[in-house]
Amino acid sequence: MVASLARPGGNVTGGAAQTAVLSAKRLEILKEALPGLSRVAVLWNGANPALAFAWRDTQDAARALGITIQPQEVRDPKDIEAAIAMMAQQRPDALIVLQDALTLQHKREIIDFNMQERLPGMFVAKEWVEAGGLMSYGENLPDMYRRAAYFVDRILKGAKPADLPVEQVTKFELVLNAKAAKALGLTIPDRLLALADEVIE
Repeated sequence: MVASLARPGGNVTGGAAQTAVLSAKRLEILKEALPGLSRVAVLWNGANPALAFAWRDTQDAARALGITIQPQEVRDPKDIEAAIAMMAQQRPDALIVLQDALTLQHKREIIDFNMQERLPGMFVAKEWVEAGGLMSYGENLPDMYRRAAYFVDRILKGAKPADLPVEQVTKFELVLNAKAAKALGLTIPDRLLALADEVIE
């Protein structure tokens, strides 16, 4: 969409999320929270091209950490139920959800499954943890949305998008749910609690 971040060219600029490159960090945090972690299910929408990078980086990070990935690719709302049934059979140690409109639409169903099966979940956004999920690590999206006003203001005042560098998100947050951890029978390590931007009690 852009020639480069510094000089976008064309008619597009704004903020760029870094969801894909955070995949390794999410797995590292999950492994620290669950030292015996060896098998992780990854629920993702294979029909969403934007998630292809996150899926690839998650696989690369898993190989580097010696973790086996159990892919749960969905492409349609009806696939969610089948993916949940498959995870119940395969019994992974944890679940990572790569968020998009499809998985977000089934947030409640996915989190209920996590708690019922005592399956720790790692998510990309705080809203999943607020809804009962165990943990999330990702961009601070409200901060990113607020920054979008800067671009709107500059363009309305005559600046050309081609001349406004694309900004990568620099503020990330780790959010933990202590109540969910207790329900899952987990003790969150003190180091992670200290690193967390927010702990939901």
